[in-house]
Amino acid sequence: MAVTEATEATNATNAIEGYCAPQVELSIRKKFHKSIFSKFAKAINAYEMLSPGDRVAVCISGGKDSMLMAKCFQELQRHRKFAFELAFLVMDPGYNEKNRDMIAYNAKIMDIPLTVFQSQIFDAVDHIEKSPCYLCARMRRGYLYSKASELGCNKIALGHHYDDVIETILMGMLYGGQIQTMMPKLHSTNFEGMELIRPLYLVREADIEHWRDYNGLQFLRCACHFTEACAVGDDKETTSRRRDVKRLIAYLKEDNPYIEGNIFKSVENVNLSTVIAYKKDGVRHHFLENYDKKTAPESGEP
Repeated sequence: MAVTEATEATNATNAIEGYCAPQVELSIRKKFHKSIFSKFAKAINAYEMLSPGDRVAVCISGGKDSMLMAKCFQELQRHRKFAFELAFLVMDPGYNEKNRDMIAYNAKIMDIPLTVFQSQIFDAVDHIEKSPCYLCARMRRGYLYSKASELGCNKIALGHHYDDVIETILMGMLYGGQIQTMMPKLHSTNFEGMELIRPLYLVREADIEHWRDYNGLQFLRCACHFTEACAVGDDKETTSRRRDVKRLIAYLKEDNPYIEGNIFKSVENVNLSTVIAYKKDGVRHHFLENYDKKTAPESGEP
């Protein structure tokens, strides 16, 4: 009799204390190779995220995305075409003891060697009423760049995935009045020679969740002071624009199964001749600048 997926998942859960790391690694190589690892490798190659001699700080928050990213990097390093180094970096911005212990436990059973350092970001933003999450994210990134540089790294890797990208596109349009996206890699403006990369850029969140549940793993969800109640095991999401955008995408997908792919492709297929205005390197350009310079009608027009 064939072993069902549910039985396999149960076995993985029961055996987590004994051999979690090999089980997790095998699942990435086999069951989730196409949906996760191949897309991870594809993003790295397509967007030229790695070069020989790189030392990458893999930034781990304790959530499912960054933990999976760490394991994918380990797998990639085993089959690498060129030499690169990894440092698995955890910044503790003021986690409570339960959350710190969960990060340490997951890293241990998954065989991820952590470098942990402290900051007091949660205390710093506790009394900020306007955009505390934005400020927290910016402060986190600054601390991560600084520590990564101290460790001799030239890149930091963050665990943003495909769904984060398309949600960011819609959030920019609906709430920010602009067309922009979360880029697959960026040069740091404050730390010379440092880059930020997002290797899970093409990986779907549903596949990450499937990988987590298949292996019987439990990770932090949200561990800041504002939403600590949902940190472990509680699926209630705080009210947010991102949650609303998730719902909008799910609703639109009911009639158009290609909606997510179309949103993603929209920022790859921008036609500047049909855009009223755009910014490049901080300079705003308007279509009227060159409107009267056209000598022939646009294709498809009379």
